[in-house]
Amino acid sequence: MNSLIIKELQTQDEITEAFPVIKQLRTHLDEEVYLDLVLEAKEKDRYKMFALIDEGEMVAVTGFKPMITLYYGRFVWVCDLVTNRNKRSKGYGEKLLQYVHEWAQENNYENVALSSGIQRTDAHRFYEDKMGYDRVSYVFKTNWK
Repeated sequence: MNSLIIKELQTQDEITEAFPVIKQLRTHLDEEVYLDLVLEAKEKDRYKMFALIDEGEMVAVTGFKPMITLYYGRFVWVCDLVTNRNKRSKGYGEKLLQYVHEWAQENNYENVALSSGIQRTDAHRFYEDKMGYDRVSYVFKTNWK
């Protein structure tokens, strides 16, 4: 793991290159919608996207945004975190999420929060057991369409 690089994805080409990894988590998105959403979120919502690269291969991707709410205070919300399914259980997710923690601390945010789908029990074990997260709430959603 000494060849690991964490890189912020800023250009359209870099963001597009991350799509095959993100698609493993966000299966409902096609590349065009994905790109439009990321670019709009970067412009309007301070969304940041980083990739973990090992020996030239993008193995994990995260997207997050700094936020302020009355419940969490100043915090970073992890919108997306995924390791390529062929590269899991090698510490890549932990390394990338630790980077988010460091980014938050360096930028004066108090904590990091995220939501995880109810069915993602392996992810829950990772967040709680490996990363020390507490389960603090349920997330509810409604659709207008």
